[in-house]
Amino acid sequence: MNTSISAKAVHFDEQYLHVELADRRILSTPMEWYPELQQATLAQLKHYTFICRNTGIEWPDIDYHLSVEAMFAGREQLQAA
Repeated sequence: MNTSISAKAVHFDEQYLHVELADRRILSTPMEWYPELQQATLAQLKHYTFICRNTGIEWPDIDYHLSVEAMFAGREQLQAA
């Protein structure tokens, strides 16, 4: 795993999940890639924590985990996980 990929903040809009990285880049991926997140309430989406030294994101209310590295790899990598 590339430990330089470290998340700093998470934002959402109707179409995209945006993850701001520690190096100030912003990674945006379509929300349609994450059915569990699309079905979550706004309160559940806002309740996230960083895990694994900020290389992953957890939404404890919906028991969902996401690797920032997998977001870079694309949809195929997310489906394989």
